[in-house]
Amino acid sequence: MSGNYTVDFNLWIEQTAQLLRSHRWQEVDVEYLIEEVEGLGKSEQRGIASQLIRLLLHLLKWQYQSQRRSDSWLDSLTDSRTQIELAIEDSPSLKSYPTEQLEKSYQRARRQAAKQTGMLISVFPEKCPYSLELVLDEDWLPETSDI
Repeated sequence: MSGNYTVDFNLWIEQTAQLLRSHRWQEVDVEYLIEEVEGLGKSEQRGIASQLIRLLLHLLKWQYQSQRRSDSWLDSLTDSRTQIELAIEDSPSLKSYPTEQLEKSYQRARRQAAKQTGMLISVFPEKCPYSLELVLDEDWLPETSDI
């Protein structure tokens, strides 16, 4: 059955699920199953990190490009916060993950903000100026920066 894994991933999933339901353990491709289970955890973490980067990017743009503020930025902020909240609701063990990733995500968001705004990266603080509590607060937006 391992050939199905590389040829038709969805078919492999369906067949593996059926084998597990039928208690046909000896036919399960355990090595690929382990890889996929481990990948699920990494995928959840990547999803949170991706949303955190997007959230921080739009907070920086909100603060440093006040003249360009838009409803789409607000939508993006709301959506990112919601997606992080939902991921943590689904996997409470990831509750501390945003805290662990805040600075690394901020550095990525800072680089993207510089590229997207055309501003020098030095305009944006070297360290994340926002606490995670504020970043995730659906009612909070940073003040306009005096640059």
